[in-house]
Amino acid sequence: MTLILGLLIPLLGTMLGSAFVFFMKDDMSPRVQKTLLGFASGVMVAASVWSLLIPAMDMSGGENAFSVVPAAVGFLLGMGFLLLLDELTPHLHLGSDHPEGPRSHLSRTVMLALAVTIHNLPEGMAVGVVFAGATQGAAGLSLASAVAVSLGIAIQNIPEGAIISMPMRAEGNSRWRSFLIGSLSGAVEPLGGLAVVLLASLLTPILPYMLAFAAGAMFYVVVEELIPEASSEPHSNLSTIGFAGGFVLMMVMDVVMG
Repeated sequence: MTLILGLLIPLLGTMLGSAFVFFMKDDMSPRVQKTLLGFASGVMVAASVWSLLIPAMDMSGGENAFSVVPAAVGFLLGMGFLLLLDELTPHLHLGSDHPEGPRSHLSRTVMLALAVTIHNLPEGMAVGVVFAGATQGAAGLSLASAVAVSLGIAIQNIPEGAIISMPMRAEGNSRWRSFLIGSLSGAVEPLGGLAVVLLASLLTPILPYMLAFAAGAMFYVVVEELIPEASSEPHSNLSTIGFAGGFVLMMVMDVVMG
């Protein structure tokens, strides 16, 4: 039951944020959006370090000099996987009029949804692999720390849900359609998390690589998408403040609950 709830909590965060479209009349202000993008970046970086990379090294020997190898290899594979996914999937980022990936005849709404799906997949993987490690008694991981990761991702999914649904509404979609698109964008997280849990249970020896893989995938999203959007002028200082807040919150949650 804890596993199921842990995998669903991030989706609930996305749905809650997407529901903002029912209560906000206007599009989200640039100041708020920059702050929230920075906050999401901070949460993802802290979760990658404290909940994924450090446990990956602890599981590989801790003091052993070679303990960094699975973390390094997994991290690079995760970055490479998201890069490949980014290149092979037609998608459109919010605020952009230039689609990325191969040419297609997909609608703007579908390509926006695909961009968010690519963004959310690493988060679901991260939650799934931490729960897999905790249930197997991996060093440095506990159910409490896994729940902390799930809650941290859910918290940063709340503003992300709003950042997705509000522009959808501004483009002429109905409130319910905007809410559904925003909510469905987070559906990949529990699905991706469940797939990782099932895979990790069969391939326990590669769990350190999987932890680092999820970290690399999350870092790719932060470096490729979130930080460029958050740091563009104006109001880039607000994204820096948001990053600090998100990083510290996730760090404290992981340490206190772990």
